[in-house]
Amino acid sequence: MQIADKMVVTLDYTLTDNTGNILDQTEGRGDFAYLHGAGNIIPGLENELTGQTVGARIQVTVNPEDGYGPRHEELQQDVPRAAFEGIDTIEPGMQFQFQGPDGHAHIVTVTAVAEEHVTVDGNHPLAGVELNFDVTIVDIREASEEELEHGHAHAHGHHHH
Repeated sequence: MQIADKMVVTLDYTLTDNTGNILDQTEGRGDFAYLHGAGNIIPGLENELTGQTVGARIQVTVNPEDGYGPRHEELQQDVPRAAFEGIDTIEPGMQFQFQGPDGHAHIVTVTAVAEEHVTVDGNHPLAGVELNFDVTIVDIREASEEELEHGHAHAHGHHHH
């Protein structure tokens, strides 16, 4: 069976940046499953997985445009410390969710903390980063009707939203 749209694919992977730093990995658990063709993973990786079969091991380099996009410096801004009312400790690396003017939830990462303001970055932490995947295809199966309706894979015997 080959990877195609409407298939649930289970992978083992290690993700590194161009300096070899490990950014993410499944550590041989073989439990990362996604619905192919549903936009569950970055396009650059999904495109390279199309047509692969169980047991295949591939190395894929994904440029920022096909990953988490380029960095947008305008997404960094200073926010008055008062906007974090009720939060006693704010440190770089912390993430917060807020509702933007478009009504959607957005995640920002704190990059600096000063007495009067907090600098936050609305870019995805991997925006602007070339991504290197070492992937092994563990399993491929047809998606269930429920998975297709929900637009994502469900763990065997479990479904959590």
